[in-house]
Amino acid sequence: MTKKMTQTTDNKKFLVAALYRFTPVADPAALQQPIQQLCRSLHIKGSLLLATEGINGTIAGVETDMRACLAGLKAFPEFADLEHKESLAADMPFYRMKVRLKKEIVTMGVSGIDPLQSVGTYVAPQDWNQLISDPDTLVIDTRNDYEVAIGTFQGAVDPKTKSFRDFPAWVEANRDTLNKPKVAMFCTGGIRCEKATAFMKQQGFEEVYHLQGGILKYLEQVPAQQSLWQGDCFVFDQRVSVQHGLAEGPHVLCFGCRMPLAEADLQRPEYRAGVHCHHCRDSRSAAEHQRAEERHRQVLLAQQRNEQHIGDQSGNRS
Repeated sequence: MTKKMTQTTDNKKFLVAALYRFTPVADPAALQQPIQQLCRSLHIKGSLLLATEGINGTIAGVETDMRACLAGLKAFPEFADLEHKESLAADMPFYRMKVRLKKEIVTMGVSGIDPLQSVGTYVAPQDWNQLISDPDTLVIDTRNDYEVAIGTFQGAVDPKTKSFRDFPAWVEANRDTLNKPKVAMFCTGGIRCEKATAFMKQQGFEEVYHLQGGILKYLEQVPAQQSLWQGDCFVFDQRVSVQHGLAEGPHVLCFGCRMPLAEADLQRPEYRAGVHCHHCRDSRSAAEHQRAEERHRQVLLAQQRNEQHIGDQSGNRS
C-alpha cells in the first residue's frame, strides 16, 4: 500500500494549517455554510469543527488559496484572533472538505471545563526542555495510545487512553501517583491540553503547565540536536506522522484498524496491504478481511485510472 494517494502535478507544496480557538460562538450553525462555501471556493480540503466553545480543525491547500482562506476565517468576528500552525505536504493530505457541528471542539465530556476561565501556564517550546527535565515535574502525554506508540517525550507518562474522554477517569484512578509539585502536559497541537490543564486545575492541582503550540510547534522550533522528543508525531491526515522540522514521517495507516505502521511493520508476515496488520489480523473476521481486500482492489483500479476511490482513506483517521 502506498502512503500517498493524491499526487501533485507541478511539484508545488501544499500548505497545511492546524488551528483552534476557544471563543464564544452564539450560533455555530449559522457559520457552518459560510465557512464551507469559503473553503470550497478556494479548493481547500480538510475538516473543521464548530461548537459554542469555538473552532478546531486542520485544512490544506496551495499556499495562495490557504492564505486567502485563513484571512476569510479571521474575517468572522468570532475568529478574528485565530492562530494556526503551518507545515508543508508534498501531496494533498485530505480528500474532501467537511465543516461539522459539535457539542465540543475537543471532546472531554466533563461539564464546567472552560479554558477561557482557567487554564494551565503556557510554556514556550524553547523553555520546555528545562521544565520537563526538572525532577519535581510530572510529564503527562494527553494523547491516545496509538499516538503515543510512535513517539513521545523522554520520561513522559502514558495514560494509555483509547479516547480523550478516558482522561478524567485515568486521573481519578491514578491520583495517588500524580504527586509531584509540578504537572507538565502536552498534546499534538495544544488543544487537548487546554481542557486537560483546566480539568487538572479544577481537580486541585496548582502548578499545571502545558506546551504552547503542542508537539508540532516544538518540532518546528527546537533543533533535533537539542530535542527531548523521541520518535515521530502522529497527525490526523494523509501524512500520518511528522518528524523534526515537520518533515513527513514514514508511517502509513492500516485500513483494518487505522493504527499507524512503521516501515518495519510493513515487513511483518501479518501485514497485508489494505486488509490487516499485526494489530488486527486475528481480531477481525474472515468476512471483514474479504471486504477490505475487495475495497483495496477497487482503490488500486481507481489509481490506475488516475481517479479517486470514495473509500480511499489510507492516511485519515477520524
